[in-house]
Amino acid sequence: MELPDVLEFVPGHAAPVETTGVIRSDTVHVRWVMPEIFQDIPLHEEDEDEAVRLLEELAEKALPGAEAEDQLKLAVVVALGIDDLLSGGAEYAAVCVGAIGEDPCSATVFASLTDSPETTDDDTIAAIASSLRREGMGETTEIQLPCGPAVSCVGTREDKVSAELTESPDGLTIPTSFIRVYIPLPNGTTVVMEMSTPTPVGWDTFSTLFGNVVSSVRLFTADGTPLTIPDRDTDA
Repeated sequence: MELPDVLEFVPGHAAPVETTGVIRSDTVHVRWVMPEIFQDIPLHEEDEDEAVRLLEELAEKALPGAEAEDQLKLAVVVALGIDDLLSGGAEYAAVCVGAIGEDPCSATVFASLTDSPETTDDDTIAAIASSLRREGMGETTEIQLPCGPAVSCVGTREDKVSAELTESPDGLTIPTSFIRVYIPLPNGTTVVMEMSTPTPVGWDTFSTLFGNVVSSVRLFTADGTPLTIPDRDTDA
């Protein structure tokens, strides 16, 4: 699958009807908007009955008018993926199920926090980009978002599908395309946001929507004061 230029993932126009996502990193709060076709995954719900209710609600919203059996299958798929999201440090996640023409497609978006790399010159952006290039994660580019400088990585990986969802006792691996964006914060942490899809037919649509999502990211201090990180040279 041919991947478009990463800079095309940062369009200037607003996303469609949306809901708000938020994660908090000590002194910095991070907010963004999600298109309404994405449904929030109840990552941190500790009450089992409430988690089941929320997953059922998610499936009904994601597959309106579908057979109850199909909605149940989606709820199970999402539930089985929660542990992987949590083990990856996800603070927020959402899923979209749709179709391009008659072809089904799906995508997952998550956001997490990680420690920013230590640097000798305080150039966290360059340090992140250099690390990604060394690891061969994908096409890595330094970009400028409205909230400040960031690093974008576009690539394809092999994701494991658990045996519970396949006829294979060992599960399956499927190629999954992704866009991952790193936004360093002034408190020594970095926001990591990712969109991934195993369905090539949805790539153009999902990548454009994700461009709107990361373009909508806004930073605030703990008391609600808007915070913008100064611009920098974005040449890779």
